[in-house]
Amino acid sequence: MSDARAKDQQNRGGFFGRGGPVGGLIMPVQKAKDFKGTLKRLASYLLPQKYALLAVIITAVISTIFTIVSPKILGDATTIIFQGLMQKIKGVPGAGVDFSAIMHILIILGILYVISAIFNFIQQYIMASVAQKTTYELRKQVDEKLTRLPLKFFDSRTHGEIMSRAVNDMDNISSTLQQSLTQLIMSIVTLVGVVVMMLSINLLLTIVVLLTLPLSLFVTTVIAKRSQGYFMQQQSSLGELNGHVEEMFTGHKIVKAFGHEGKAVARFDELNGTLYDAGWKAQFVSGIIMPLMMFIGNIGYVLVSIIGCLLVTQRAIQIGDVQAFIQYARQFSQPITQLANIANIIQSTVASAERVFELLDEEEEIPDPATAKIIEAPQGDVQFEHVKFGYKDDAILIEDMNINVKSGQMIAIVGPTGAGKTTLVNLLMRFYELNGGKILIDGVETTQLRRGDLRRMFGMVLQDTWLFSGTIRENIAYGRAGATEEEIIQAATAAHADHFIRTLPAGYDTVLNEEASNISQGQKQLLTIARAILADPAVMILDEATSSVDTRTEVFIQEAMNELTKGRTSFVIAHRLSTIRNADLILVMNHGSIIEQGTHSGLLAKGGFYADLYNSQFTSSVLQENAM
Repeated sequence: MSDARAKDQQNRGGFFGRGGPVGGLIMPVQKAKDFKGTLKRLASYLLPQKYALLAVIITAVISTIFTIVSPKILGDATTIIFQGLMQKIKGVPGAGVDFSAIMHILIILGILYVISAIFNFIQQYIMASVAQKTTYELRKQVDEKLTRLPLKFFDSRTHGEIMSRAVNDMDNISSTLQQSLTQLIMSIVTLVGVVVMMLSINLLLTIVVLLTLPLSLFVTTVIAKRSQGYFMQQQSSLGELNGHVEEMFTGHKIVKAFGHEGKAVARFDELNGTLYDAGWKAQFVSGIIMPLMMFIGNIGYVLVSIIGCLLVTQRAIQIGDVQAFIQYARQFSQPITQLANIANIIQSTVASAERVFELLDEEEEIPDPATAKIIEAPQGDVQFEHVKFGYKDDAILIEDMNINVKSGQMIAIVGPTGAGKTTLVNLLMRFYELNGGKILIDGVETTQLRRGDLRRMFGMVLQDTWLFSGTIRENIAYGRAGATEEEIIQAATAAHADHFIRTLPAGYDTVLNEEASNISQGQKQLLTIARAILADPAVMILDEATSSVDTRTEVFIQEAMNELTKGRTSFVIAHRLSTIRNADLILVMNHGSIIEQGTHSGLLAKGGFYADLYNSQFTSSVLQENAM
């Protein structure tokens, strides 16, 4: 398994997901290259909803304040009960617990809790709308951006990397806006409010609680540094394991055919063991932090209780205030832990946002002309005039290509692997921009047409078939919007696909599963040809795809291709030279240049590169037939 595959699996989370401590307290995260700049840019997406955000902040503050005030009021109830009992013990006439006062306090508490809950609900409701609208707009921009990116962008990146940015990173941003932003506001308000309430009760007790803070931070920092290494190992091992599982699942037939099941299982056990070793260490070390925090917190509670009792005996503080203070001391550690967690999440989110913004900042295709020309009735005349092209400016692949194709002609493109056959087709459909020269369709430069209009003139049947999950009818109808049932059947019939479709249990309503593995390779090819026939383009591009099918299916595909190219201009990337004998023009390419061109008989008569290619294939075929 390659390192790139393992890294790709890490980005996507893979089959087994991601592990980490509860709450993700010290899970290692990717850091942004420009934290401030990215955070500022992400915040700009929230500006259109600034008033809703202001409402979120206000409601969060109100909800938190009501929650903070409650322990102090509850402490007053405890004080009333304590004083009443003490007076009764001392024998004070008419002494007792003032239950009416306690009931009054309980009613106030109930009202406060209800108001707090209402404001919390309002805050969550508004924030959900803010978060979803923001991510909706961001997702929309990403999707629109992907449609404007040139083909070279997708050629230079793995699908997993692009999906990770468009899906995983977007989900990370959405989750943070939905949950962590409000938690951040509430944690800050809670921390400030709790400190203020503790100071209002007693300065000495507040100092005791605050002294435990440096110790907590020290313990957290030490454990976090220790666990970071283990979590990095865990993620690395997870990526390797996911990559191995994907490879084994994808090629399980080959693994079984060569009898390597035992080897695959042994490798899985090895990787699984490595992941287990790194995983339990990471979880164990990170899991220590909460018990230690609780231990340090309990030390603070003990000190508060002892000192508080001494202050009560000295009449410097009420018993109810000690109870309220203990509750505040417990509340004090919670927002600190949450803030540490949120800081980690925000760092991860900003890194995700940076990756999304990098995608949004990618160089786009050259915009379509504002006053684009329209070819009303395309004929299929194609000219290449002094075309110059290279995937890199310093590595020119095509120096000076000149081709003149008349409507209805079949142009065959032949040559060894890497000769530039597919490059020529990519230039024709303007998937790449030229370094020089021009390409014309019916006398109009392709740069003067909208890309959508240009590409609708072409139909493609490639060696790698593409069918989506859906019915056979839907896959054929993909060729032209609004096609009728009769037109779909006519296209399938012309492609020699109607017969096999009707033999399927559900006929045209047969649902193709993932990768259309419930039909054969040849049947897939016939469906793509039917789709191209339905599109009825002016120019056809065919990448001959008969090498992996049986002879009978090959005949059907060849007949369907002949039907497809009848009366229209066609470019055929030929692998079997015997199939292009009747081509009007054969372009022989090597190293990006057209080294020969002419008819089949003319090129054979020259005895050049094409003749060598043809004779080598012919000799190979004769030897195979003799061997059989």
